[in-house]
Amino acid sequence: MGKVLIIGCGGVASVAIQKCCQNSEVFEEICIASRTVSKCDALKEQLEGKTKTKITTAQVDADNVDELIALIEKVKPDLVLNLALPYQDLTIMDACLATKVHYVDTANYEPEDTAKFEYKWQWAYRERFEKAGITALLGSGFDPGVTSVFSAYALKHYFDEINYIDILDCNGGDHGYPFATNFNPEINIREVAANGSYWEDGHWVETKPMEIKRVYDFPQVGEKDMYLLHHEEIESLALNIPGIKRIRFFMTFGQSYLTHLKCLENVGMTSIEPIMYEGKEIVPLQFLKAVLPDPASLGPRTVGKTNIGCIFVGKKDGKEKKLYIYNVCDHQECYKEVGSQAVSYTTGVPAMIGAMMILNGTWNKAGVYNIEEFDPDPFMEELNKWGLPWIIDENPTLID
Repeated sequence: MGKVLIIGCGGVASVAIQKCCQNSEVFEEICIASRTVSKCDALKEQLEGKTKTKITTAQVDADNVDELIALIEKVKPDLVLNLALPYQDLTIMDACLATKVHYVDTANYEPEDTAKFEYKWQWAYRERFEKAGITALLGSGFDPGVTSVFSAYALKHYFDEINYIDILDCNGGDHGYPFATNFNPEINIREVAANGSYWEDGHWVETKPMEIKRVYDFPQVGEKDMYLLHHEEIESLALNIPGIKRIRFFMTFGQSYLTHLKCLENVGMTSIEPIMYEGKEIVPLQFLKAVLPDPASLGPRTVGKTNIGCIFVGKKDGKEKKLYIYNVCDHQECYKEVGSQAVSYTTGVPAMIGAMMILNGTWNKAGVYNIEEFDPDPFMEELNKWGLPWIIDENPTLID
């Protein structure tokens, strides 16, 4: 059916690429491109002979628009799936515009020198993508991504209006290290160390990092401490889901993780301000990333489950209604299937599904869109097929 250029070859990309190869009818050809082409070659070697998908590899610097354009013109893909870093979203979008090729990513743009992620930079491309007759699908991971699809699905099938959304991201997995991050340490620590915020009555309410804590009993995982963070899907859901009064995002953290993080913060290791060290300029957080375990190496040693979902409160036929939609994913099952832990799996699978929706024409609108702006039903159906089945609870415990 189509050819896809996949940019990036980290933990999430590895899962998405393997899922594309399981879905050869849609993904007839893929080209895996990264700054380190040896990673792409190793994955290609691992997959060849096990799939009907034709795989090629390429070297590319995703910060360089001209290099990206040259690669797109050479590969001639129907779609570019961006699984590189969020700092590179805009250069890849520029290259897609120049070559008139569809674009899909999993996380919104973040400037490298400021720990601030918001959609305004990508939304600024709306008119240009529309005029070019191509689609940009933003945030086709799990959160953002599946949580937004859950929201659209809840609205379509269960509510006339949704007033409150609590997005809960629980990782009940244990990797045995005193401190490690489950995805890119740089992005993860920037996210956690930033001020929290939530949307209420039409405006943002800012909180200090980890200021708001709740305890929740997660199905199949158990009781966990969770903390309110800022998260990008809040911004688009506040605009796209009618009736919204408040949206919050909570993520679970163990005490050991928080203690280590506080200590690293106190000694300046989480800073993104460059410093001089032995005549070289280094960014402390990037150095920390280099000494921490690679998230891709956590797969074989991580046990336990993730539980990610949304609790909705709203109205149906004039009466108050509540609903909880969630997915539970087992780290070891993911490792058996694709050699990764569940955090990469839960992002990589929806990346493949989002690309499939555009590629096969199920979602077909020129412009720049967040995932909840499309019909959720076909995506929800594919989640059940490709390893992320969801559960609906019509009488959940609410969070105060």
